Amino acid sequence: MPTLNLTTPALLFPAISLVLLAYGNRFLALGQIVRQLHPGESGHVTDTALRQLPSLRLRIELVKYMQSLGALAFLLCALAMLALYFDNEIWGHALFGISIASLSGSLLLSLAEILVSTKALGVVLEDIERQQKLPE
Repeated sequence: MPTLNLTTPALLFPAISLVLLAYGNRFLALGQIVRQLHPGESGHVTDTALRQLPSLRLRIELVKYMQSLGALAFLLCALAMLALYFDNEIWGHALFGISIASLSGSLLLSLAEILVSTKALGVVLEDIERQQKLPE
């Protein structure tokens, strides 16, 4: 087993922090979209909005799990550093490996969320194209 020193897990800290910041921004953007789609007092929801709801629900779930796995990766990385600090290489290796796996899972979910969001944008584009083809 290769030697793992304290600085190796520390290298992930800035990357994980940036990933979590990006995920937070995605969550805020989704929240804003959902609030804009809410009909308010009128109670009228457009067909386009209704067609986007399933993908919005899925995106919110994906972002929730992305953030959870990202936070878990951060915590496990910190615990790996702690284990290495106390000269427990076995636990350090294990925690760092699980941290990398967690971060990888988070990034895969991020990719899935991007694919779902492009489908949602396709719904809006179809609606725009359909409106342009309607005779006036």
